[in-house]
This record gives sequence, structure tokens and C-alpha cells, in this order.
Amino acid sequence: MSTDEQITKDLIQTLEDGKEGFTKAAERVADSDRPELAVTFREFAAQREKFATELKSLAAQYGDQIDKSGTVAGAMHRGWMAVKDAVNGSGPDGVLDAAEQGEDHAVAEYEKALEDREISDGLRSVVQRQYLAVKAAHDTVRALRNALACPDAAFTSAGVAA
Repeated sequence: MSTDEQITKDLIQTLEDGKEGFTKAAERVADSDRPELAVTFREFAAQREKFATELKSLAAQYGDQIDKSGTVAGAMHRGWMAVKDAVNGSGPDGVLDAAEQGEDHAVAEYEKALEDREISDGLRSVVQRQYLAVKAAHDTVRALRNALACPDAAFTSAGVAA
């Protein structure tokens, strides 16, 4: 398997996990005292679906075979896998905590892909663009979590108390 094929496969799985995690998070908070979070989570789920579709299309252009299979070890390390379980029994604060953990994983996966010296220039440019959007989503989730935890504090877009 080529480096591009492996990176693409890993990122697609991370994106699909994120889409499912954000979808479950949106369902969980839709009827809470913070229903506006559901809108944000649905937007991030749609973003992840769009990014996965883009990577699948790119892989198909390169002739890579991106299937749904993965290793058990790989599944155990996916950040959003634990998040999906945590979301089921939590209120908005717990959902945001879990979402940030999942986003920490997504950011780390993109950073790992960008650190690989064997990645092609074409894939690197797509991964870099997606990384910036994933990092922005992570920062938004962190800021929302911090704002909920400390409603009287003002936070910057990076989630740091001002």
C-alpha cells in the first residue's frame, strides 16, 4: 500500500468517525438547554462528510483502493470511538468534553499525515487545507466547552480566557 493510500484511508476513517460522533452529539443536545449546539455539530458532521468524499474521490483518481476495513488496534485508537459512547449519557457539557477529545484525535491524525515526508504534493495540499478547517472546528468546540464551563468569562476564538 502506498503512503498516499494509507494516509487517505486513515484520514477517511477519522473523518467518518467524526461525522458519526458529531451526528450523535447533535442528537444528544438537540433537546437540551443548549439546542444551538446541535446546529454547530451538524455543520461539523457535514464538513467531515464533505472532506471524506473529497479524499475518496482523490484516491479513486489515483487508482487507490480505499475500503472500509481496518484493524482492531486501529479502531481502538480512534478518538471518536470513545466519544460516541460518552455522548450517549451526557448533557451539553459532557458532550462538548467528548467532542473536544474526538477533535484532539482528528487534529493529531492530520498533523501526523502532514509530517509524513512521503506524501505526494497533490494529497498534501488537500490535507493541509482540510487540516486548517479541522483545527478551526477543534478550536470552536474548545471555545464552546470553555464558555459553558465558565459562562462569565470571555474567550478568544482559540478558547483561551481573555
